[in-house]
Amino acid sequence: MVAVTGAASGVGDLLTRRLVASDDIGRVVAVDERRGDVPEAHWHVLDVRDPAIAEKFRGADVVVHLALDLDLETDSAARTAYNVRGTQTVLTAAAAAGVRRVVLCTSAMVYGALADNDVPLSEDAELRATAEATAVGDLLEIERLGRRAPRAHPGLNVTVARPAVLVGGTDTALTRYFESPRLLVVAGSRPTWQFCHVEDLVSALEYAALEKVDGEFVVGCDGWLEQEEVEELSGIRRMELPSAVALGAAARLHRIGLTPSPAGDLAYTMHPWVVSVGRLHDAGWRPRWSNEEVLGALLAEAEGRHTVAGRRLGRKDATAAAGAAGATVALLGTAALVRRARKRRGL
Repeated sequence: MVAVTGAASGVGDLLTRRLVASDDIGRVVAVDERRGDVPEAHWHVLDVRDPAIAEKFRGADVVVHLALDLDLETDSAARTAYNVRGTQTVLTAAAAAGVRRVVLCTSAMVYGALADNDVPLSEDAELRATAEATAVGDLLEIERLGRRAPRAHPGLNVTVARPAVLVGGTDTALTRYFESPRLLVVAGSRPTWQFCHVEDLVSALEYAALEKVDGEFVVGCDGWLEQEEVEELSGIRRMELPSAVALGAAARLHRIGLTPSPAGDLAYTMHPWVVSVGRLHDAGWRPRWSNEEVLGALLAEAEGRHTVAGRRLGRKDATAAAGAAGATVALLGTAALVRRARKRRGL
């Protein structure tokens, strides 16, 4: 018996559908704030922060916790309160209900994007991320809670899946990077790209639910793409800026509320953070998608969207931003966005 939180949408919906079709799963319990569209699952409608969730987990062998808010537009304090309190409640409730294993899902972003990272990183590498990028602070806290839970609740095992750049119906600062008229490249940086299609994440989570893999593991395509390969495959030309200019402008735009992404998100487009996928491979799992194929799927999803500095614009605005005088204005769209803000404020 497997319980899935956040089962009505996104990865949770896809996993719930996969589990109910599995001959290895006898019963699937689905928990969300609304009822989903998988009638074969046994639904419970409630907030994962509600302690009553312990009763819904009763009899489950494994809980897969996917009720996270990673929306770029969500207020950061509200997002953190939901993500951290929800994870705390799920871990405590699972232990109280006698659940054997909880599977958490964070991101390979927890390793941090740093200039001196090995390429690839080992899955056992130190987590050196900071809370400067969107929701990464939440993910680090979720990982900390996952490490503490077995000590606080003997008999409870915690498994953590860390997907690479997730693609397939997702909207993140990293997927929006490919909606821009030009790809921002910070001078002197060496970006590397490792993707994970949502279908591969779901199959890996099924492995974890069936207890075929444990501990902390990365989910992603084999290998990685260099920035030059990404540009060649995508056909999107780069625009290179000095680090101080790019980071300074990104910080200012976010500080005055014109873009959803903090400057910390830029690090993940500057420095390597690709990771080997050893533990899943040892368990017999293989990705169905390659990096090249996932990039193609991402570009297909991004078609018709126009994003500058993480902010979605209409076609006319994006074209103007891309062709404006000066590299900084062209890529970040600073001038146009600031003018709009001043007009709204009557300045």
